[in-house]
Amino acid sequence: MSKNISNIKVFVSSVIPQIGIDMLNQQGFAVSTWDNLTPIPRDILIEKTKECNALLATLTGKLDADFMNECKHLDVISNFGVGYDNIDITEASKLGIAVGNTPGVLTDATADIAFGLMLAVSRKMFFMHKKIKKGEWKHFTPTQNLGVELKNKTLGVFGLGRIGIEMAKRCKGAYNMNVIYHNRKQNTEAEKLLDAKYVSFDELLAQSDVLSVHSALTEDTKGIFNKAAFEKMKPTSIFINTSRGGAHNEEDLTEALTTNKIWGAGLDVTNPEPMQKDNPLLQMENVAVLPHIGSATIEARNGMSRLAAENIIGFYKNGLVPNLVNPEAMKKS
Repeated sequence: MSKNISNIKVFVSSVIPQIGIDMLNQQGFAVSTWDNLTPIPRDILIEKTKECNALLATLTGKLDADFMNECKHLDVISNFGVGYDNIDITEASKLGIAVGNTPGVLTDATADIAFGLMLAVSRKMFFMHKKIKKGEWKHFTPTQNLGVELKNKTLGVFGLGRIGIEMAKRCKGAYNMNVIYHNRKQNTEAEKLLDAKYVSFDELLAQSDVLSVHSALTEDTKGIFNKAAFEKMKPTSIFINTSRGGAHNEEDLTEALTTNKIWGAGLDVTNPEPMQKDNPLLQMENVAVLPHIGSATIEARNGMSRLAAENIIGFYKNGLVPNLVNPEAMKKS
């Protein structure tokens, strides 16, 4: 890019770790920020973005086709997250707006949450903690509150990418779990690393003792874990979702748990988000729910801030977005 960076205005639409903002300032960009911890209202987001050349956004901002056309002057959008289902990529590409994301740096943090949820569900940890708070821990009951053990069980991974691989490594290392997976295409490198077996979606449902979702949210994966899917799972199985809430139908999941179609569920993402406090899932014995904190470590969030800044810096300094998700847009810019 031949543009003078000092003339480039960047809007950061959420409060993010300072490292990324400092990087942009050090490069000479004119940076403005939304400094309220609550999400920016859409009309203000559009108003502020219209004043800038680049946008550093988060998942809370829905950058749909209408937004893109309101802000079609944008050069680049850097999304603070590995997922970008909040962005209409097709429209962005049509308008020549480059879009970057922040993969890799949140892999371990998210895999830890998936693994932790699996453990919490298998031993009913959240539910038992609540019993103490309610004053219901009275005496030893040998046949009550029993969990299940994970050793030598089968882990099914839906979306064996970076995070899915790390989850599988944890399960294999800690519990010698057998790993099966379903992807759009086979991951032969992961198969060698994990001794993992590629199976059909129906086989994944039928064979998994723990089914962990790590896929992107696309038209193909939206709502894929529905009533029909849960009915094909083992009644002893645990469903884990740390990807996007839209991958599962929450009413169908609730019914599957209530009718013992599956044994338990651990969610870091819900459908919709945020989850309401009276949601019946929160009262279930074999369910653990977290408020979308997969990447919520100091290390991961700092890394995301750094990568988000690098996408914008790279675009203007050398015409390359390090973590570009729509290369077709660069041909038009």
